[in-house]
Amino acid sequence: MYERILVPVDGSATASRGLDEAINLAARLGSALQLLHVVDVRPLIGDAAIYAAPGELIDAWQAAGDKLLAAAVERARGRGVQADGALRFDPAQRVCDLILREARDSGAGLVVMGTHGRRGFSRLTMGSDAEMVVRESPVPVLLVRAPAASADAGG
Repeated sequence: MYERILVPVDGSATASRGLDEAINLAARLGSALQLLHVVDVRPLIGDAAIYAAPGELIDAWQAAGDKLLAAAVERARGRGVQADGALRFDPAQRVCDLILREARDSGAGLVVMGTHGRRGFSRLTMGSDAEMVVRESPVPVLLVRAPAASADAGG
């Protein structure tokens, strides 16, 4: 049904839950996983400051992303699921835009991602990458809610 499933991962419990669902689904369907980590530094240093961020800092974020991806790929392969990882960094793009681009470019038939399930003011102020992906994705999207404690804590 879905030959390739795109799974954004960021190291959070929410993304981990999405990854678990994607692994289970891929194992049942015989699908391959395309795992994606987007290096997003804007929440840490602001939109404009990224252009002046030291190269060493960006290199460290990318190295951490590579490590996170390698662990996620190993987790999937440990369950017998074919998986590859991709790291994307583009300070001029929002995380959701890079996820949408990967969905188009990777040939994915489905996107599986975790969502915090934020509501009200926190959703308005923080935005929702998951919501934007659902609205604009060229393929179906499966959202996996965070565990109740994670969602309540805003994490």
